[in-house]
Amino acid sequence: MAGEMNGKTEKRMTERERFIRTLLCEDIGGRVPHFELVYFLTMEKFGKVHPNHRNYEQWNQMSYEEKKLHIEDMAQLYIDTAKAYDHSAIFVQTPVRALDHMQWLLETIREKSGDEYYLMIHGDPTWAIPTGDDMMEFAAKMYEEPEELNEISKRRVEEHEKMAEYFDSHGHLLDGFTLCSDYCFNVNPFFNCEMFDELIVPFLKEIISEYRKLGYYVIKHTDGNIMPILKQMADCGPHAIHSLDPQGGVELPKVREIVGDRIALIGNVNCGLLQTGTDEECEQDIMRSLREGMAGGKGYIFSTSNCVYTGMPLARYEKMVELWRKYGVYPEKE
Repeated sequence: MAGEMNGKTEKRMTERERFIRTLLCEDIGGRVPHFELVYFLTMEKFGKVHPNHRNYEQWNQMSYEEKKLHIEDMAQLYIDTAKAYDHSAIFVQTPVRALDHMQWLLETIREKSGDEYYLMIHGDPTWAIPTGDDMMEFAAKMYEEPEELNEISKRRVEEHEKMAEYFDSHGHLLDGFTLCSDYCFNVNPFFNCEMFDELIVPFLKEIISEYRKLGYYVIKHTDGNIMPILKQMADCGPHAIHSLDPQGGVELPKVREIVGDRIALIGNVNCGLLQTGTDEECEQDIMRSLREGMAGGKGYIFSTSNCVYTGMPLARYEKMVELWRKYGVYPEKE
């Protein structure tokens, strides 16, 4: 709503505008932005399965009308989740990987919600921690055949650049990319600093640079103990780092000391406590995260230290949102 200040009409910022200005580490005043990378509790909250879990094996056999209904249902569920919890941004996922179908989903969300929400998708070509089945083979290649891994990374970067160019040429409905390759365990990164420099940094830096050239914002996600490689990640130039996992020993004040005041910070509410801690432990951790994140007066987006995953009590997340609505407001400047 527009308000009146000193006889002048002040235009209300959309949630998208608040999110973008926070990514740019600008002063926004008012309430700290909030979002969740993924909110999986849609069945309990809305009676609908999260879009990422739906089975689309028969997508290519569906009629246009049936596909349209699926797209509209997914779009509305994303919007309903954002409205219910005052999220500023929506991380859009779909089991259908074709770019034209993702574009269709983005168009539908925009048609239904206008420019109210910041829209992002996954876009990370860099290596992540391999699965258990592949870990030994990958670890051996890291030391014996790093050139082969880097050749694969080059091709993946090119593919992601083409993807970004596709969305750019189809209306630029997307605001940004979230890079979701996980690099770290709770104890330490999977890649030591030297390997991270050789296998990750060149490609992370290149894809972030290419996204930014096209006008997209970039959030780098990885949970776990990022501290040994944090400076290397920050030097690659993302607008923000998510999820700042306290279960991996990540503390907001220490992160801010390392990355400075030009990269936004997202997250840090302890997911483990939300799932298994006492009510008192949860409230203390939520308030700690707000206090530490808001300390600089800008450049902080409130969220859990991973996502709202299946098995987390809905009441715990809703208590987190309640405390944020009450206390997650920057004091007015004199």
